[in-house]
Amino acid sequence: MAGHSHWANIARHKGVQDAKRAKLWSKLARYIMIAARNGGGDPTMNLRLRYAIDKARAVSMPKDNIERAIKKGTGELAGEAMEEITYEGYGPGGVAILVETLTDKRTRTNGDVRLLFDKHGGNLGTPGCVSYLFERKGLIVIDAKKYPDEEAVMAAAIEAEADDCQKQGDVYEITCDASKFATVIEAIKAAGFEPEEAEVKQLPKTTVEVDVETGKKILKLIDALEDNDDVQSVHTNAKITEEMIQA
Repeated sequence: MAGHSHWANIARHKGVQDAKRAKLWSKLARYIMIAARNGGGDPTMNLRLRYAIDKARAVSMPKDNIERAIKKGTGELAGEAMEEITYEGYGPGGVAILVETLTDKRTRTNGDVRLLFDKHGGNLGTPGCVSYLFERKGLIVIDAKKYPDEEAVMAAAIEAEADDCQKQGDVYEITCDASKFATVIEAIKAAGFEPEEAEVKQLPKTTVEVDVETGKKILKLIDALEDNDDVQSVHTNAKITEEMIQA
């Protein structure tokens, strides 16, 4: 639908899926564990952990669950030995798909991801086949209807040292270097703007337009992948529209 952001559309779609998924807390707990394992258990010193905790709090994950996941990550409590693996492949219409996973058993995850690609009209590729089409960025989406003063939003983004700020339909999209995400979003919030979405993700350098039927098939593949316990996030360079989501 014209006037709507591609990224806001994906966020709304994911929000609906996440609300139905009892597995969400388990996925977030794994994410917190890996962040704590790699950077320590203090969120003031570990920006990735701070971001993971913010995501967990945003979906009302209990404080005890968060603290337990941190302790498992730092080794204070026994936990699974988790491994981060990124899979690359092609979805319906030949669009690029990146799948980020956390797993305690590589062979299981390899088989599951390959099967899901095959079942939903895609195919798993080799490392490097599509990753060059993406770049890891912080993305902050702000509702333009709620904050109509475009100059004020742009000024806040510049002050926060974001890379870019664009108005796309009814939202502003602010992007920044992934390493600066935590400080940029804090600055944006301090300026009085509450994001509709804020996430570090693999953003495509360019998007590919697909027809509605192909878009529906791509969304089915994304949903199936995200429903897997080991999958943390899925990224595509397909341009997802409101019409595809509604269909």
